Amino acid sequence: MRTIDASIITETVKKLCIQANCFLSSDIKNCITNAYNQEPWPQAKEILGHIIENYQIAEQKNLPVCQDTGVACVFLKIGQDVHIKGDVTEAVNQGVRQGYAEGFLRKSVVADPLNRKNTGDNTPAMIYFELVSGDKIEITVAPKGFGSENMSQIAMLRPSDGLKGVKEFVKKTVLEAGPNPCPPIVVGVGIGGTFDKAAYLAKKALLRPAYESNQNPFYAGLEKDLLNEINALGIGPQGFGGKTTALAVNIEYFPTHIAGLPVAVNINCHVTRHKTEVI
Repeated sequence: MRTIDASIITETVKKLCIQANCFLSSDIKNCITNAYNQEPWPQAKEILGHIIENYQIAEQKNLPVCQDTGVACVFLKIGQDVHIKGDVTEAVNQGVRQGYAEGFLRKSVVADPLNRKNTGDNTPAMIYFELVSGDKIEITVAPKGFGSENMSQIAMLRPSDGLKGVKEFVKKTVLEAGPNPCPPIVVGVGIGGTFDKAAYLAKKALLRPAYESNQNPFYAGLEKDLLNEINALGIGPQGFGGKTTALAVNIEYFPTHIAGLPVAVNINCHVTRHKTEVI
C-alpha cells in the first residue's frame, strides 16, 4: 500500500490546469498543420493559418489558447493499492482554484444553473473516478469550453436503427452544430451503456490522441468512415466552407441492454485541451 498526500494532487491539478489551457497537444497541432497543408479553399486555408498563429502565440507568451478556459473536467485513475491522505475531491477543487487564479484563467462556473451566480474560482470541477490496479494515480485535466459543449447531443436509439441510425445521428449533430463549436472540431462518440454512461464515454473519447484509432477494427473503421463523411459536409474551418470540418472522430463503446442503443456525441472545438500526469 502506497500513501499519497492529497496536497500532491492539488499541486498536480493546479499545474495541469495552466498547461492544458496554454499548450495545445502535439497530436492536435499536427492535425491542424496537415489540414492547412491539404486545404485547397483559400479562405479556409487562411483561417487555419490564423489558428496555427494563435496557438503559437499562446505557447510563446504562456497565454490561454482560447478565452473560454472552460469548466475543469478532471479524470482520476486511482490505483487500488493507493491510500490517499486527505479529501480527494477537495484536493482537486483546490488545485483548480489555485490553477485558475495563478494562470489568470477565466472563471466560468456558476454555483446554480438557474440563479447563475459565479463561484469566482471555477470550482467545482467535474470529477470522474476510475479504480484501476497498481499504486499510482493518473490525473488528466481537460478544460471544456461550452461553445462546443452546448452543441453536444444524446439519443436513445432503437436497436433496429443499427449502424445506419448511429451514423445519421452523429452527422446530424455535427450538421446542426454548424459553425457554432468553432470547427475544425474533434468528435467524441459514446455508444452503448445507459443514458449517462454513453455521455461519459463520449467525453472520455475526446481524451484519446487524434491519430489513435479504436483498438477494435470495426469501430476503427467506423471512425474513419464518419470522419470522411463529416468532412464531406463542407462546413469547414469556422463554418466558412472547406475540406476540414473535423480533425478526428473518436468512438468508445460499452455493452448495453437488449432493448436499447444509446448514442452520445460530445463535440470539442479545435482547442481540444487535455494534459496528463502520473503521481
